[in-house]
Amino acid sequence: MFKGLPLLFILLLSTPALAENWPAEQWPNGAQITGPALQALESYAFAPRDDATRTGVRTDALLVIRDGQLIYERYAGATTADTPHLTWSISKSLMATVLGVAYGEGLFTLQDPVVKFYPALNNPAITLADLLHWASGLDWQEDYEYAPLKSSVVAMLYTRGHADMAAFTAAHDSFAQPGQAFRYSSGDSNLLAAALKSMVGPSRYADYPWTALFAPLGIRHAVWERDATGTFVASSYAYLTARDLARIGLLMARDGRWHDRQLLPRDWVAFNLQPFAGYRASQDEAVPGGHWWLNREVDGAARPWPDAPADTFAALGHWGQALYVIPSEQLVIVRYGDDRDGTYRHNDLLKLAMKAFAAKVQP
Repeated sequence: MFKGLPLLFILLLSTPALAENWPAEQWPNGAQITGPALQALESYAFAPRDDATRTGVRTDALLVIRDGQLIYERYAGATTADTPHLTWSISKSLMATVLGVAYGEGLFTLQDPVVKFYPALNNPAITLADLLHWASGLDWQEDYEYAPLKSSVVAMLYTRGHADMAAFTAAHDSFAQPGQAFRYSSGDSNLLAAALKSMVGPSRYADYPWTALFAPLGIRHAVWERDATGTFVASSYAYLTARDLARIGLLMARDGRWHDRQLLPRDWVAFNLQPFAGYRASQDEAVPGGHWWLNREVDGAARPWPDAPADTFAALGHWGQALYVIPSEQLVIVRYGDDRDGTYRHNDLLKLAMKAFAAKVQP
């Protein structure tokens, strides 16, 4: 039947395609990892810790997916496989993923002004791309426990801004022209959540993260808090189990595709993983993309996580929450913790994880 066809084409036709692994209700199990490299990783991630002072690395969950299969999982303390854990600022990347579905529906473009969807902003120059780059130009102060008096985010989450977080953010003055300078802002993320409400309409909004993203991925136990106006707190308050968060990582690792469905447009994922042009090196713990964090060289500076591959990207949250995606190694790593003293280092865990789990032996 192959008469007259080139040999290479015959081989392609006669060679079965490699099957991809995808989770159903549960993750399929892969070969379990053992050995000294894993022991070194566990010694770092699950080291004895002084809970009275809350110092030192404290990992609540560590889960590893390789090629769509669960190859490692460990929990500590009160956290179990069924615990929706507070993700803190991983919520920002989750909102970007939800927005990707809306983008695929044609509900907005990246260059749309935010006022088209949230008129209270009163600045027609700020685009949705600016918010996704944390580059609104609003004079936002992202300071946490040690500077509460001047902190915009503390005021937004806990005091005068908590009832309507988008309105609180919109009332800030500007420090730069939109799109020109990176300044990490939980307020920018909550403006995105408010804009989404107008994009999808009030009848769809309350369930939209579930119908658009969570249900198609098989995520069953997500919780996402809202402020008094019903707007999702996109900056901080999504809760997912480690197994469910790993589904987001696999979706992103496979360019927005879930089984045979292109849930996120490829150009949306490409935007998420493109460094913001206005970023200057050494401003943060990684390079900002479109509401994701990248392990890229910028301005001649070394990669933020030098012991991880250059294609590594992540969703990161306060006190050491992390979703790492390493496409070149087909790895997705979820790490939940409670690291309040700054001891935990992304590169330290990634270096040890690469030695334990990467397909290629690491030096």
